[in-house]
Amino acid sequence: MTITDAVKKSSNGVIIDLEVIPESKNVKIISGYNPWRKRITVKLTQPPQKGKANKQLINELSKILMVSESDITLISGQTSHKKTVLIKGMDVKQVLDLLKVFCYE
Repeated sequence: MTITDAVKKSSNGVIIDLEVIPESKNVKIISGYNPWRKRITVKLTQPPQKGKANKQLINELSKILMVSESDITLISGQTSHKKTVLIKGMDVKQVLDLLKVFCYE
């Protein structure tokens, strides 16, 4: 699994490209990697209604990356399964090290 293509440096943090599968049986960050879309696959239990899945995504990422929810911004994909988030105050190596702990191969 190569998740490094989905994690990029930004001027004010790190950008992560995600592909979200809502209404799964379990939460899995990371459940896989889509090499064609260069996105990390994430499974969430919440439905994609009224922002529930987006909120769960931010909550789960904040736990894994050990940052507050306010340090995570959904910058694109509010109503799509393809989402991009900005993690403020971190560098790429920190994010990759923490995400790789949760890789499911």
